Amino acid sequence: MEMLTGNYAVAYGVKLARAEIIAAYPITPQTSIVEKLSEFIEKGEMRAEYIRVESEHSAMAACIGAASAGARAFTATSSHGLLYMAEMVFWAGYSRLPIVMAVVTRTLAPPWNIWSEHTDIFSLRDTGWIIFMCEDNQEVLDTVIQAYKIAEDPRVQLPVMLGLDAFTLSHVASPVELPSQEEVDGFLPPPGATPRSFIMDVEHPVSHSSIVDPDTTFHFRYLMKEAMEKARKVVREVDEAYRRLTGRCYGGLAEEYRCGDAELILAVAGAAAGDAKEAADKLREEGIRAGVLKLRALRPFPVEEVRKAASTAKVLLTFDRDYSFGSGGVIAREVKASLCGFPRQPLVDSYIVGLGGSEITPQHFIEAAHRSLEKVEKGLLEPEEVWLLPPEVKPGGVPW
Repeated sequence: MEMLTGNYAVAYGVKLARAEIIAAYPITPQTSIVEKLSEFIEKGEMRAEYIRVESEHSAMAACIGAASAGARAFTATSSHGLLYMAEMVFWAGYSRLPIVMAVVTRTLAPPWNIWSEHTDIFSLRDTGWIIFMCEDNQEVLDTVIQAYKIAEDPRVQLPVMLGLDAFTLSHVASPVELPSQEEVDGFLPPPGATPRSFIMDVEHPVSHSSIVDPDTTFHFRYLMKEAMEKARKVVREVDEAYRRLTGRCYGGLAEEYRCGDAELILAVAGAAAGDAKEAADKLREEGIRAGVLKLRALRPFPVEEVRKAASTAKVLLTFDRDYSFGSGGVIAREVKASLCGFPRQPLVDSYIVGLGGSEITPQHFIEAAHRSLEKVEKGLLEPEEVWLLPPEVKPGGVPW
């Protein structure tokens, strides 16, 4: 057992996975990930090439080149760094390259802000990447290891990004159990062992990303769709295999907490899931049968798990640490889309919380639960979007 920050948990996971190429560019609050990896390499504890690039765009480009040649590649970023590499994030996803990237979720500016928000990682949900959100530092380390097995599976061959909340996880240390190198070596295939038809090979040359006709492009998109659908099964299989190895698992795409008899479900992603679980326990002490659906995956979205939770609940509350202006919370929209046409329709209220890194506490979930349950008791079944704003702040010089 080690005391590790979330960022160090990422680095140890990458080391145990025997990543071969690290493309690094610093940005707060992810910098200590690539710093720790450089330390491992400098001390000879990790055999990998460390590429110090001049931008996040170049970091992902380097990973694309490495993965195209069959190497196991890794990078990390946050916020505006993720947006700067957005072109290459699409390129990696559409190229079906099994890259793993850690995204320490951080608010997008303006106003300038370094604290956690999920809008950065959620804004790239349509890039063809599998996307995980982690609750704690143990899950961070375990998800890094699982990510390589999922990404490199011949049924999938898609890149994976995992999100961890800035500072709440990235810079706070907690106990983390490290699997042995031998255990991870037995769990993952050796780097480069998974057959991929598109790997650059001078003996068997292929063209990469050349221009093709519209019908061929359409076909490629269909194959990506099929791979993402197959990833649902692969994620569950890998999570179960990891449970057999370490005793730890995370529900595959989503984790249920006290949902079996729940009349009220709190749906949430990221570090706030821990607060939601505490809130559910307190609500049960009040006689309210509450449960938590932790959405571990944003892509592929856990449609079946959402429907299962909705089949018993009369109220399902979504909590978004993000916002899509003109549409709403991303989790809220995904949950509602999952329930479209489903015969059992609970009330779905959307709560916006924690934007800009504003603190999320168990009390936020408890207040939301009471508010929505009171609506149901009064027969008010119209879904609502509610912003749980912090105490009023009046910024100086704002003209609106």
